Order: sequence, then structure tokens, then C-alpha cells
Amino acid sequence: MKQPVTIPFEGNSARSDRKGARVGAIKGRNRPRAVAETIKEWIIANGLMPGDRLPQEHQLIERLEVSKGTIREALKVMEAQGLIRTRTGPGGGAFITEVSADHATALLANHFFFKEVSIGHIYELRIALEPQLVQELAPRITDAQIAELRGVMSAYTEPPTSIEEERRQRVAELEFHEVLSRYSKNAVLGFFCGFLARLLKDLAVCKRIYNQPNPELRERGVSYQAQLIEAFEARDAEAAGAVMDVHMRAAKRMMLEREAEIEKGFLDTDT
Repeated sequence: MKQPVTIPFEGNSARSDRKGARVGAIKGRNRPRAVAETIKEWIIANGLMPGDRLPQEHQLIERLEVSKGTIREALKVMEAQGLIRTRTGPGGGAFITEVSADHATALLANHFFFKEVSIGHIYELRIALEPQLVQELAPRITDAQIAELRGVMSAYTEPPTSIEEERRQRVAELEFHEVLSRYSKNAVLGFFCGFLARLLKDLAVCKRIYNQPNPELRERGVSYQAQLIEAFEARDAEAAGAVMDVHMRAAKRMMLEREAEIEKGFLDTDT
């Protein structure tokens, strides 16, 4: 097991010396957030990693020349951001953690909570990004990863027997794409592909679409994903990219058609 490393908060790197490790003179800003940013810069400058321990509270107070309350609020900010976790008792303290993709996705999704996000907006990006994702993945995908994708597909290869199962199957189809995103060696590309699938699951109009029988959407989706797995088994990047491009364009068309039908149904009900 990796033992936690604690590096004295002395600002002994070139970057720390330039930036300084003091925020006592900062005015007109949210001081706890300013302290949190200074600590994050120090973490990067000293090359600390998940599992390493931050200096003790009294060391942070002395070095940053701020109050105990400010330090504690700064650590709460970092904990809310998913960057540290605190432990009490012997051997306790504040430990650096890696922000999980789920946590980062949830935070980013909150940014769009009150914004107008449409099916069209999401699929414009999916069409641009997902073919690139699978092209990059195809030559190096492992048999174990292909087996995992087949396992995900097993949840929706048979027609649903209820509306609830219909909804679960549509969500599982999106999970197929989230699994793909985790395989990418391009962390930025993988994150955003997974995030777009998450947005679709959370979009109100998509929830309404997924709660209605839609045999064509299911059958076409299963067919495209099966073709994609065939391309993966052949380690054929060009074929994988082509299948995903057609898949995303067809899904966009069908989802927009279903959205229009739902909106028309609401209008007909109101008249």
C-alpha cells in the first residue's frame, strides 16, 4: 500500500518561489477560495499525487498568514471540489484525492441546469467526437474490453416487455457509450464523450422519449453497436469510425423525430 507523503509547505520549487505561498495581502477576493487556489498551485509545483498528505493546519496558517477559520474554509472548498478528503484521529489530516469522472461530470452537468440544451446540440458534438473516439480505440481494444461491451449489450438485445424496461434499455444503450469513453487514451475526448451521454440521460425530453415504445430506435441502435463490435474485433479503425458516424446521425434523426411527435402530442392535447 502506498504510504502518504507529506512535503513541508516551504514553497521550495521555482514555481512556488515565483508565485509565493502567501495570501495574507489579498484583498477584495474570497479569501478561502484564494487560499485553496494557492494550495492547489503548491500541490502541482511539488508534484504531489493522490494519497499524499497536505501539511498540518498550523503549518498552513503560518505559511499563508491567514486565520484558522480561513484555512478550514479553504479545505472545505477543496473537499467540495473533490480534490482532498479529510481523516480524523491518529494519522489523520487532509489527503489529496483524484477527482472521479462521475464527480466531475455531475459538477459540469450543474452548469447546464438552467441553460437551454437540446437534443440537436448534444448530437452535433456526438457526431463530431464519437467516430474519432472509436477510430482511436479500434486498433488497440482488448478482447476483455470487447467482452465488457457485449455484456452491456446483453441488457437490451431482447425487446422490452414493459415501459419501465424500455426506459432501462435506453439508459443501458447510453451506458455502452460511457464504457467506450472510459477506454480512450485521450482523457479529454473520453471525458466529453461520456459527459454527452450523461446529458442525454438527464435531458427532460429524452426521458419522455425513453418512456415510450420505440422499436426502431432500439433495433437500429442494437444493429449499429453490433456492427461496431465487429469492427473492433477486426481492429478496423476506418470501419469503426464509419459505423459510429452513421449511428450518431441516424440516432439524431430518430430522436428529433420523436421529440417533434411528443411536442405535437402536447399541442394537440392543449387545443
